[in-house]
Amino acid sequence: MPAKTGQEYIDRLKKANNNVYIHGERVDDVTEHPAFKNVIQSMAHLYDLQYEKKDKMLYKSPTTGDLVGKTFMQPTSVEEIIERREAIQEWAHTSGGMMGRSPDYLNAEVMAMGMNNGLFAESDPMFAENARKYYEYARENDISLTHTLIHPQVNRAKAQHEQKDANVALHLVEKNKEGIIVDGVRLLATQGGITDEILVFPSTVKRSGEKDDPYSLAFAIPNNTPGLKFICRESFDQDKSKWDHPLSSRFEEGDAIVTFDHVFVPWERVFVCEDSAVCNRTFGETNAVVHMAHQVVSKNIVKTEFLLGVALNMMDAIGIDQFQHVKDKGTEIMLALETMKSHLYRAEHNATLDESGTMTPDFAPLDAARNWYPRIYPRLTEIIRILGASGLMGIPTEADFSHEEIGPILHRALQGKNLEGYERVQLFRLAWDMTLSSFGSRQMHYEYYFFGDPIKMGMTYFDKYEKDSYKQLVENFLAKTDSEKPSFEKV
Repeated sequence: MPAKTGQEYIDRLKKANNNVYIHGERVDDVTEHPAFKNVIQSMAHLYDLQYEKKDKMLYKSPTTGDLVGKTFMQPTSVEEIIERREAIQEWAHTSGGMMGRSPDYLNAEVMAMGMNNGLFAESDPMFAENARKYYEYARENDISLTHTLIHPQVNRAKAQHEQKDANVALHLVEKNKEGIIVDGVRLLATQGGITDEILVFPSTVKRSGEKDDPYSLAFAIPNNTPGLKFICRESFDQDKSKWDHPLSSRFEEGDAIVTFDHVFVPWERVFVCEDSAVCNRTFGETNAVVHMAHQVVSKNIVKTEFLLGVALNMMDAIGIDQFQHVKDKGTEIMLALETMKSHLYRAEHNATLDESGTMTPDFAPLDAARNWYPRIYPRLTEIIRILGASGLMGIPTEADFSHEEIGPILHRALQGKNLEGYERVQLFRLAWDMTLSSFGSRQMHYEYYFFGDPIKMGMTYFDKYEKDSYKQLVENFLAKTDSEKPSFEKV
């Protein structure tokens, strides 16, 4: 079947009736619930956009000839990588990059896993075939996915099998002729209650050993599978106007704890079962991390462009764009943006074909970008807060401006250099929602931990970085200047 429309996305959620809980209650219909309905409309817009911009967003399926989402596409050339990236950024522009788990993130992962599936065959050839077929199934049915990677934060100092209550984490209970039974808890599924299916993949917090094999699993199942529950954190969508909360009222994705109560997974949906060695290598050897990083860097460029636009409009609104320290802060954002663009350009234009025939971006610049952005994004949001100063605190609501008596007072009192009060406050509410609201705080925390603890990521980056050639440069230099080495023989 071809790519789905926004209405088809909504209809699927209604029909699925996923087992979702929030604020202490089970949700009857996520498409109507205040915590989810607005972001579901934003997701629906993404799917409709595919048809509004067919040439950029859709391509012919290699198996059916139907028009399917280009974010699922297996690129076989640099040109196709760029085409897919343009589709990714088309979606990102609808939210200013504020939807970190828009469907393209996992579409890229499923593609990489499906095409580079040989690793899964180490346990059983069936698992490799399962991965290939699942990619095709997800692409042809335009499946929206959430995913979960992390065990509960009980005791990070111990391996999973050493935990006091080891089986609180998702683990294998039983294998039978039809499939496997799993039980336990996983963190942290973004968009858990508003997608079609869930991908369960290896924990990325620490490498596993053989004793952790019962926890070493990878599979995909529908979100309405019996025994599967999504327990969502409180919503940062305040169910108020889009004027008051321009970002959180549209793009609050939500995050959920996922519980599995003796959930049955059929064999055809299993990719890894009791194999820590395969789990440890999954993201690297399938190139999933490369294609996911490519999507993330593409999205973060749009996010930085949006943030820069907000900063520049704030400067102009209150006439601070000629001050030295203000220009310097604007320059910081511009340098971050241009650095990210350079990383992306190098990654795309140095791409190479992998064993599956997939054109794969150069991981080195993507790895640098994904390690750097979590460190710089908190500073970018800090700049917005500094530029806004007290103006980010004195921001009336839409209702205040609508009031017959105080509205005109505010409209005059809060005017800017080039904006009337109503328009200036609208801009500053956007800056506030981006940086200071619960939604904005979550965005900063989310970016900081996007791929995991940035300190541990940095340690891994340092350990894997090729260092010998740089050390040799210095050794060669010192050797050339050392023309007459003195003797240090004992006298």
